[in-house]
Amino acid sequence: MLNIALFGPPGAGKGTQSEFLIKRYNLFYISTGNLLRKEIADKTYLGLQAKDIIASGGLVSDEIIVQIIEKTITDNSDANGFLFDGFPRTYIQAYILEGLMIKLNTSLNCLISLKVPVEESVSRLLKRGETSGRNDDNEKVIRNRLQEYYEKTLPVQHFFQERGIYHEIDGSVDIEKVNKTIQQVISSELNKRLFNVVIFGYPGSGRGSQAEFLADKYRLEYVATGKMLEQEVNNQTEIGKKIFMLYENGRLVPDETVVKLIEKKLEKHNSVRGFIFKGFPRTLVQSYILDGLLKKHDSCLSQVIELKVPTLDLINRLDARSKTTDCMPYDTSTAKIVKRLQEHEEKTVPVIEKYKQVHRVSRIDGRGSFEEVAARISAEIEKGFKTLR
Repeated sequence: MLNIALFGPPGAGKGTQSEFLIKRYNLFYISTGNLLRKEIADKTYLGLQAKDIIASGGLVSDEIIVQIIEKTITDNSDANGFLFDGFPRTYIQAYILEGLMIKLNTSLNCLISLKVPVEESVSRLLKRGETSGRNDDNEKVIRNRLQEYYEKTLPVQHFFQERGIYHEIDGSVDIEKVNKTIQQVISSELNKRLFNVVIFGYPGSGRGSQAEFLADKYRLEYVATGKMLEQEVNNQTEIGKKIFMLYENGRLVPDETVVKLIEKKLEKHNSVRGFIFKGFPRTLVQSYILDGLLKKHDSCLSQVIELKVPTLDLINRLDARSKTTDCMPYDTSTAKIVKRLQEHEEKTVPVIEKYKQVHRVSRIDGRGSFEEVAARISAEIEKGFKTLR
């Protein structure tokens, strides 16, 4: 998801640049003024509250504004990202936006500020006033608006400078040059991001072999908890010895151990393009753990893929696998296969439902040849890369 905040004094050309960004990156436009007007027109609960406040001459509170923004984002969760025009306007709103992004498991990629000299802004707005018919396009009002802008937004500038995502662009040059510079800033920011994928699917759906193929094809680090645990046991590491004892006693490996191994993988984040996770997260608890692990490395999930295969096909596949060297412990009888499928239904399907609320989960038909399924998944992965860039 690509999230951008666009700043600039009145007359800087934010409207023109917003149109360009929305089309170029397929973003959903968020302007607090537009959102308030829509809520009021739709007579929603928040809109009616805002209407009463405005009617009495007051300013709509940040509490109402953030609820409207959150509602807009969640209602449009399938968007490639969001463009915030004129928000946050204050230091407090900067904290509000940061907290909201964390809650929604995403982040602001960059704040782009169009720098225009005061007299240039005045000149542009006066020229606009000749044809706009707007009462506020007179010199006295214009200068007051500019003074208010610089007083309120300077602390916001410092807030995002500290986070390393503030970019100032010369907005006084021609539109095409501004466009080009904005694209360079966005490309630079997005190239810093890891591309992280979780691939889900019932046992027998082929998610393991597909994940390995995708990791190799797209130069992603393959993170499969089962293989990592097996490797630790085979290498007879200290963790491996503990895992072996757990296996011997018929006990599950605790999340604490699995997390340590995943953390070791994530430490390689400066040398890889991203990660593809198979077998983790299996539970809701693990999904929150993964969100936290990625956040620790200033990253997040980029894409969630679910392989869909009919139950009878899954049982046939697992039964066939039980007769090969790739046989898994739960393949050895129909009862064990059914139990494993039920376990996925009870523990992992709720994880997928959770991700549907905050990500676009791509459901892929897992039937057909390996190559056919790989082609379907690859098409979705490549869409994700385009969104990232």
